[in-house]
Amino acid sequence: MAGILAAGITGCTAARADRTSSVGRARHAASGAASRSPARPAAQVGPTIQVVGTPQKVDATGAAIADASTMQLLWSRQLDTERPIGSITKVMTALVVIEAGDLNQQIRIPKSVLAYVAKYQAESAGLHPGDVLTAQELLEAMLLPSGCDAAYVLALTYGPGMPAFLAKMNATARQLGMTHTYFTSPDGLPYPTEYSTYSTPADLLTLGIAAMKLPLFRQIVAQSFYHLPKTGLHHSYWWDNTNDLVGSYPGADGIKTGYTAAAKHCLLFQAVRHGITLIGVVLGSPVSGPFTADQAAASLLNWGFSLKLSGTGAAWPGAAERGTEQHQAVPWVGPVGMSRAS
Repeated sequence: MAGILAAGITGCTAARADRTSSVGRARHAASGAASRSPARPAAQVGPTIQVVGTPQKVDATGAAIADASTMQLLWSRQLDTERPIGSITKVMTALVVIEAGDLNQQIRIPKSVLAYVAKYQAESAGLHPGDVLTAQELLEAMLLPSGCDAAYVLALTYGPGMPAFLAKMNATARQLGMTHTYFTSPDGLPYPTEYSTYSTPADLLTLGIAAMKLPLFRQIVAQSFYHLPKTGLHHSYWWDNTNDLVGSYPGADGIKTGYTAAAKHCLLFQAVRHGITLIGVVLGSPVSGPFTADQAAASLLNWGFSLKLSGTGAAWPGAAERGTEQHQAVPWVGPVGMSRAS
């Protein structure tokens, strides 16, 4: 297993053809290093979870769920198999930018962003060339509506330039022990091929835990939407979170969707209940509906929160006040009237 798991334990729109293929196992060398080395997630001492049975109705090719605090892996499917991940890539982009700092710097949106979005038919935050936004505002634009335009601008600024920024992304992956991960774009768009950017469920749990340790990242991905009022520097923007678990699944507080034709529906997710934090990922959920990854994630969370703590016979903290709630699945049907995929 890779990254933290070895020690103990959605996305841009491109051509929507439904096809799959094995991701190449070739390793790539990348030069450069991130401005600051991100802290590798460390397990906390705590009770372990008694794993009984397996989760049901997890419609995904690759998946995993773990206790984010102790890093105990509860269940997985094809844990170390490399797959395209779509816009989950933007979690690494955000990690590199936040660790670099200077988030109040003002960045002018270049005209080239329109051609970039048009070339790949990419998901966009609707950024207007000439507008001036801060780096932190661009993080909102990238992580909530999954704006590939925002990821592009951040990469150009923090590289500086695309090659330098990609080198920082891959250097950060190596520092985190993500040995089965490689990035060729800052947003998960399928270039130069649909399988050039890839990762595994194990590596993505590592990435998710590292990102969720950053207060700003946590704050952004826990929002259902973000409104940036018009000023003399920029237009008004309203960005909805593409992660529909946030605001509809009890305790969900992040983190990122992904989609491409090859990746299908993907979701890196986290939920907290009564002091217990579960983090998980689903990759390759079918394109038969817009919420297949959300439903798979909800199934994993329902199962995870139903488990008991090992050695005590007790359920999750707070179970006494909740009666038998720990054994009740929380239905998740998606937000009413929405059919978004990203």
